[in-house]
Amino acid sequence: MRVLVVGGAGYIGSHMVKSLLGAGYDVITFDNLSSGHRNAVLGGAFVEGDLADTECLEQVFKEYQPEAVMHFASYIQVGESVRKPDIYYRNNVTNTLNLLDTMREHGVNKFIFSSTAAVFGEPDYVPINEAHPNRPLNPYGRSKWMIEQVLADYDKAFDFKSVCLRYFNAAGADPDGQLGERHEPETHLIPLILQAASGKRESIQVFGRDYDTPDGTCIRDYIHIVDLCSAHLAALEYLNGGGSSDSFNLGNGSGFSVQEVLDAVQKVSGKTVTVIDGERREGDPARLVADASRARSTLGWKPVFTDLETIVLHAWQWELKQSN
Repeated sequence: MRVLVVGGAGYIGSHMVKSLLGAGYDVITFDNLSSGHRNAVLGGAFVEGDLADTECLEQVFKEYQPEAVMHFASYIQVGESVRKPDIYYRNNVTNTLNLLDTMREHGVNKFIFSSTAAVFGEPDYVPINEAHPNRPLNPYGRSKWMIEQVLADYDKAFDFKSVCLRYFNAAGADPDGQLGERHEPETHLIPLILQAASGKRESIQVFGRDYDTPDGTCIRDYIHIVDLCSAHLAALEYLNGGGSSDSFNLGNGSGFSVQEVLDAVQKVSGKTVTVIDGERREGDPARLVADASRARSTLGWKPVFTDLETIVLHAWQWELKQSN
């Protein structure tokens, strides 16, 4: 089966390409390399192109005739989305519509969408299940929620089948050491702390120690990148087996605090990290933890790397490789 991976040169997309190849799929990567890396694509066909270029998209579907599409090519920085909502709606909404319409023109109706826990907004309860109200707080979250609603409408109108996977915090790196996070700039907590441990950064800032949590720092649900990819494989098999369109939360189901992540990094690396305590950031909930039981029961998915130290270890091995 031929699968088109849009954004397959990025952090999650490149791990997904490796997982698909390992599972025996024929993979085509489509990426504009604005934030991805060509050398992160470890096999299959590669096309450099942008979703805004509908002629290029048309050519890709004509030449490679994919039978399913996975979409990872969204902009993902919450703060930037508040400052630049125009580029977020253009890329995350308009460009995704270009992709969906090209799929329909070529009779491709299996779509797996990289969504986010940001569609929920400030949680009414934790862990958060799929029944939680959707109240995104920023343009990034709203752009993802818009596409989820588009996909529901496309299913009713066109019998277009999709699975939306709502990630909490993707983390870790390829256990084989071939792939990892290379964001510029880096905004994710674990690699930021690892960069402080490796000497790339002088310190790490903790935003708030007065939350209603056991140690006062925010709690987040970290899911290993390999487990994230296995959920996408399970979603693809689900659609291939005639599954109906649906949305699923993806997380470990147990959260770790910022302080616990700091402690794990220092234990795994053997380095002392300089910490600067700062004020809370506006809009940071105390706890964001997924209830991923529906993904487990419906997709048959089960995360393997649930231990925080293992997640950190794989990311640390990648950080050391990048530092050498």
